[in-house]
Amino acid sequence: MARVKQTEMAVLGALSVQPMTGYAVREAIRDVLGHFWSESFGQIYPALTALHREGFIERRDGARPGASTYALTAAGRDRLLTLLQQPENPPPARNGLMLRLFFGRTLGVDACRALIQQANADARQQLTSYQAIRAELDSEVESAEHRPYWLLTVAAGEFSARAAIAWSEEALVALEEITPSDGQPHEDYGGSPRLTR
Repeated sequence: MARVKQTEMAVLGALSVQPMTGYAVREAIRDVLGHFWSESFGQIYPALTALHREGFIERRDGARPGASTYALTAAGRDRLLTLLQQPENPPPARNGLMLRLFFGRTLGVDACRALIQQANADARQQLTSYQAIRAELDSEVESAEHRPYWLLTVAAGEFSARAAIAWSEEALVALEEITPSDGQPHEDYGGSPRLTR
């Protein structure tokens, strides 16, 4: 799915919960969707303008300039459903940690260990964040009809964080089994690696 359509989906999705100002849409995408989705702030306001022009949202002028509230129209709800039903095309994987570990023989055991320890600490921090989001959702009385779906995304984050913790702990044990001669940085690799199966 093209980036513009993804921005549309995020904005329409936020407005499907409740009418909001442009600023509130931006905050909702950052603070509520932020644990699994990021959106450039520079894309949100142009998206609101385009969605309004196309009749997918309506703008209600506020008492002061810049305080307009946006609400989903029936056409906007249909557009959101259409976007949500489109198949997901995941981007190609780009994981800097895995790239470094793949070439770990050049990097060396100590540097690899430090990277994995940092990954473990990051995953533990993420798990704590997801658990805080879960606690907040459990205590929230508004938007009860959305909560079960929101919790699905939180659970995915929790599972990913737990998997990263388990992997990093196993990887640290595996690093201990590498002999010093195999795990020291090498300036001259002495051959071309076989990257195909």
